[in-house]
Amino acid sequence: MPRRESPLQFEMVQGTLDMLILRTLVLGPAHGQTIAHAIERGSEEVLQVEHGSLYPALHRLDHRGWIASFWGTSENNRKAKYYRLTAEGRKQLASQTSRWQQVVRAIGGILNPATEHNE
Repeated sequence: MPRRESPLQFEMVQGTLDMLILRTLVLGPAHGQTIAHAIERGSEEVLQVEHGSLYPALHRLDHRGWIASFWGTSENNRKAKYYRLTAEGRKQLASQTSRWQQVVRAIGGILNPATEHNE
């Protein structure tokens, strides 16, 4: 299969990375590297999450109370900081997902107007 265009960095709409992190944590607690890999795999490697974007986002979400952190042991038996979704984070995820879907529909309407005909 031919390689796609270069992966997108998170130069997207502000809040997109936050929403994707929250969505990833719906599946259960995870440490940063696991979160980044889940986003990358889930996007078929189109989205690449850099540590310089991921960890500030995790700290921001933790500060807002949307996620909570705790120390645990990783798969390779190392100490790692894990993150879990809070009840407030679930509410925020629902709100952000709804808003994101509105934005996608709006952009889709501009890119593919229903009234456009090739006549």
